[in-house]
Amino acid sequence: MAIERKFIQQNLKEFQIKEHIFKSLGKVGVAHVKLQRTPLGEKILVRCSRPGLVVGRGGSNIQRITQELKDEFKLENPQIEIEELETPMLEPDILAEMISNSLERFGAGRFKGIGHKALNESLRAGAQGVEILISGKVPSQRSRTWRFYAGFLKKSGDVAVEGVDRAYRVAKLKTGVVGIVVSVMPPTTVLPDRIDINQPEAAVVQDVSGTEEAKELETAVKEKPKDEPKAEKSKEAPKKDAEKPKEDKK
Repeated sequence: MAIERKFIQQNLKEFQIKEHIFKSLGKVGVAHVKLQRTPLGEKILVRCSRPGLVVGRGGSNIQRITQELKDEFKLENPQIEIEELETPMLEPDILAEMISNSLERFGAGRFKGIGHKALNESLRAGAQGVEILISGKVPSQRSRTWRFYAGFLKKSGDVAVEGVDRAYRVAKLKTGVVGIVVSVMPPTTVLPDRIDINQPEAAVVQDVSGTEEAKELETAVKEKPKDEPKAEKSKEAPKKDAEKPKEDKK
């Protein structure tokens, strides 16, 4: 039981550190936070779409977060590394944050345009399927859930758990809090029923005259010994059987 409690405490501490980093950095395009324990201390990898805003002017944000981790979570030597995302529109955290920022900026009246824009940008980036759920008092005073979806998205099975990325965000509007759920199936997800058919390669004909291979082939043909003449067949006609004497007819 002591070992299980230790693992639970470590996972809980890691979750609290991730939540603290998300809240400290604010809405600057943070997608993933990963904690690694090394002999020199804790290494925290932050994957984001806008590294300049995460680092801050002169590294002020990194210094502030490092000091907060030392004070609140008693980390001895936290090292924060920033990694830029190659395709941010495939990350559900980035899409959910973009939708949340747009709703808070433009209001609930333009939620359809905001949802369709995020949907199309993710599909344009190469996603196999995208689903966006916006739930709350949008656009009226009555709470409801709006669903935007396109492409192919698994809903059940192991692929739906391991091959689909999800993110949750909230937008604080005048009418109340709006919940946002984004599910994305990236192009790297391989479906179990996928079949690839290998097409035979077309024959390629090239002119190799004048090359070393062609010269070697010509030399080999010239030096090849001629076949020995076959024995001539005997021109003598085959001997006929001796004619039988004709019997006199009486």
